[in-house]
Amino acid sequence: MGYRVGPGTGASASGRGLVRRRRRRWVRITAFGVTGLLVAAGGIGWAVYAKLSGNITPDEAAAAELARYDRERPTSLVKDARNILLIGSDSREGGDNARYGRDSGTERSDTTILLHLSAGRDNATAVSIPRDLMVNLPGCRRPNGSRSAPRFAMFNQAFQLGGSACTIRTVEKLTDIRVDHHVVVDFHGFKKMVDAVDGVEVCLRQPIDDRAAKLRLPAGRVTLDGEQALGYVRARKTLGDGSDTERMERQQHFLGALVNKVRSNDVLLNPAKLYPVLDAATSSLTTDPELASLRGLYALVRGLRDIPMEQVQFLTVPRESYAYDANRDQLVEPAAKRLFERLRTDTPVVVEDNGPRDGSYGDSHPGPFRDPAVTVSPPPTFRGNTAAEDTCE
Repeated sequence: MGYRVGPGTGASASGRGLVRRRRRRWVRITAFGVTGLLVAAGGIGWAVYAKLSGNITPDEAAAAELARYDRERPTSLVKDARNILLIGSDSREGGDNARYGRDSGTERSDTTILLHLSAGRDNATAVSIPRDLMVNLPGCRRPNGSRSAPRFAMFNQAFQLGGSACTIRTVEKLTDIRVDHHVVVDFHGFKKMVDAVDGVEVCLRQPIDDRAAKLRLPAGRVTLDGEQALGYVRARKTLGDGSDTERMERQQHFLGALVNKVRSNDVLLNPAKLYPVLDAATSSLTTDPELASLRGLYALVRGLRDIPMEQVQFLTVPRESYAYDANRDQLVEPAAKRLFERLRTDTPVVVEDNGPRDGSYGDSHPGPFRDPAVTVSPPPTFRGNTAAEDTCE
């Protein structure tokens, strides 16, 4: 029996073909559209990446100078442990930095912190180095190409003489710790970072009225914007006892509060909040070439997200008044050697807020409950604080 195709059957087949053609056309259009969106998004992503990476200035001159002296630099002892030198520059050049004083052409390090990251990224220790500390400065290459003679002088003169390379070599000679990376940030970049996280809360035990720092704040919990934060961490003579030691402790508490703000404000998980923070963090930043990109910075800090706040520690290198000038500092020994040895060997550092101001606890410190028959020495304890501490309590 033959198969007969009626009029209705032919029309139905034609209709189904039309539907299939339209469906294929729609799939192609949709695919092109999605591809276009992905390309556009990729373009935007690349533009953002390029912009943020472009904010960072690679310190090629320092890299070349350090390579020149590589043989005399300390050797890293622990794989994956990292030591980063953070340098706050007092340069008045560029942006609105001129408001903080005349630019005399003598740029110095206003703040210097040696940040040690443990190999397992389970703790971080930030050690402030006093700018008035008397140290041996090596011969360094000046900006004009000439070389300075080695000398015994204040620590912050190293940056004035030979920039970050001279500062790094001075720190390495002082501590025998290899500096793996360095970061230099100026006033403008610091303010932008604070403003990007909508300010940082600190606790003031008494009101502040400091004309030089342009600060007028009440006692208690206060949220500082970028301008106020800069005045707060830089003020010296009119706050507390006027010492550089107290100023460094104030800086350490502020940095702890800043770390807490970034960690607790969902900044790292919210792109809308993360971009301005990254833009501010990379702005006015000069680093060693290896860190001078978002990829380099991410590779360094990606393991820091899981460090407990109580394991992010801040302290000042054990110091005391210099024997020949009360306005200068010198290291307290053997406490300083003990601290440097623990950082060099990636051994945990113990800090206590009520510890000795000079960090003089050491191997001979018995502790309140130590059995005299026990010969094992307790670890040295240094005066400091952690990012988890609340300065109002």
